[in-house]
Amino acid sequence: MHVLQPKHTKMNSDAIDKMLTKLNISLAQLPKISKKDAALPEGCETGDVVEIARTGEFAETYYRVVI
Repeated sequence: MHVLQPKHTKMNSDAIDKMLTKLNISLAQLPKISKKDAALPEGCETGDVVEIARTGEFAETYYRVVI
């Protein structure tokens, strides 16, 4: 991971449920991220959800499901 890479955090099941309810979407509607992506934290498996916290000009939180 380098300085410009946004922080990727694996979410627990409670946080996933709250996020899906808040956004009124299903898990299948989340954008995908490859299990082989170097930015993923250690231990991510297929089906896990990752929270990507960007800072700076594009300071938002994004969510991806690992495939």
